[in-house]
Amino acid sequence: MSEAAPLTVDIPCGLWSGRNDGDSPEHRRWWQAVRPHSAEELAASVRAAHDGARPAPAVLLGFRSEEGVRRNRGRLGAAEGPAAIRAALGPLAFHVDRDVFDAGDVTVATGGDDSPGDLEGGQERFGAALAVALDAGALTVGLGGGHETAFAGYLGVAGSERSGGARIGVLNLDAHFDLRDGDRATSGTPFLQMARAEAAEGRTLEYAVLGISRPNNTRVLFDRADELGVRYLLDEYTTRETAEAFVEDFLADLDAVYLTIDLDVLPAATAPGVSAPAAVGVPLPVIIAVVRRVAASGKLLHADIAELNPTFDVDGRTARVAARLVDTILG
Repeated sequence: MSEAAPLTVDIPCGLWSGRNDGDSPEHRRWWQAVRPHSAEELAASVRAAHDGARPAPAVLLGFRSEEGVRRNRGRLGAAEGPAAIRAALGPLAFHVDRDVFDAGDVTVATGGDDSPGDLEGGQERFGAALAVALDAGALTVGLGGGHETAFAGYLGVAGSERSGGARIGVLNLDAHFDLRDGDRATSGTPFLQMARAEAAEGRTLEYAVLGISRPNNTRVLFDRADELGVRYLLDEYTTRETAEAFVEDFLADLDAVYLTIDLDVLPAATAPGVSAPAAVGVPLPVIIAVVRRVAASGKLLHADIAELNPTFDVDGRTARVAARLVDTILG
């Protein structure tokens, strides 16, 4: 990817807001720390990180899409997820030791049965923008959007020069495999799409899922997971110990990892604002421990958070969880 390639979005970064306790570094909150993306400032931050041994800067990129959820017959509202995550992040104290830039949003219009929205085009645009940020040297974080965000993220990772020759795995924290087969992309198809794209390049998708709900995945999906060599851990067996061991085993043979978090991996009481709330789910402290382990591995290339649906949230509970996870990824 050329250094001069533009990072193109549909909606530029907007204003962040939050509580103001003062302007000094010890008072900083996220809304005071996040800066609008510019190629020049990002490049300078990458150089400073290399020179001073600081962590690489981060770039946030939103994917305002619920078209995949609509096609999957889920509850609509996820297109407002990126805005809700930013609103919940803004007031949080900023303890992150890296620069953070907001690149804005790629949007997908929600269609109907007779006139579907251009999800595929939106995924390609998101992937192109993401690849630019990755090749600039940033750690990228996608803000979804339905879990169709995952294939958009994959396109960016696969299209980045940083993926060349590297063995990259995809770790999904999710109650669902999202390996459905269909005649068009949905929020339930992204990992089968990835597997087929990798196969077309003569590679095998390294894919693992933590938090699978047995009653919410058909036998066809379990069989497909077995055929593709997918590693998975059921929600009912997911403790901090089993989760960390599962993740360590998956990371061991990888050069880099793409972490994708579907918020429906969490119990419904913790994350009610999703398309498909979980009856059991994996407790939030376990998910946080997993995220910390991935971040500490030094192998994290890209992460995203999907399926926040503010329409069905309770007291902003799910948005605050999503914000806490972004803070954990970058902290």
